[in-house]
Amino acid sequence: MADRPVAAGTVRSRVAAVGAALGILAGTVAVTFAVVAGPGPGLTGYVSEAGVVGSSYATAYRLGVLALAAALLLLAAALPPALRPAAALLAAGGLATALSGAVTCSDGCPLPPFEQAGVADLVHGGASIAAVAAVAFAMLAVLRTPAAGRALRGLAALATLATFPLAAAVGLAMLTVGRGTLVGTLERLLLAVTICWGFTTAVLLGCSRPRL
Repeated sequence: MADRPVAAGTVRSRVAAVGAALGILAGTVAVTFAVVAGPGPGLTGYVSEAGVVGSSYATAYRLGVLALAAALLLLAAALPPALRPAAALLAAGGLATALSGAVTCSDGCPLPPFEQAGVADLVHGGASIAAVAAVAFAMLAVLRTPAAGRALRGLAALATLATFPLAAAVGLAMLTVGRGTLVGTLERLLLAVTICWGFTTAVLLGCSRPRL
């Protein structure tokens, strides 16, 4: 039997999907502005360095991260009932993202094993990693759910193929090379893939025919 294009949702789920798309767009713009316009180290540093205490762009960064956190929660609410595992993972990712935005790292966002990290650095880094991991496994959950429909599963397949190798490369580089251009570039690519997946998924759900 032919796969359905996109699982139809209620009007409420469509509104949540539209809110998620707008939140992802606004959050991405704010964070990108803080990273590009701020006095950070560029590709040799982490994205989170734009939000350290004392940075003139810290407010824009934090607001952007919180917008992304809210967008993940809205995207979780927009998913159809068949995708409850993916929705739970997205909700967990949203909470972890909010924690990473609330707890800022110190200058340079140091992480082991090459740098001495404080408690705030470990909490921020752990929350950030948990957030990306939750979104990655949400993609996989969508991919493994036939009822999600062809469009959502196809999108999840493409995103999964890019996300997991990038995540593995980031982890390996952090453990073997440490902070630098390689990790900075891979981190930005990984975040770009997850953001594109979330935004496109929200758009697909928002454009689906409503079920009253």
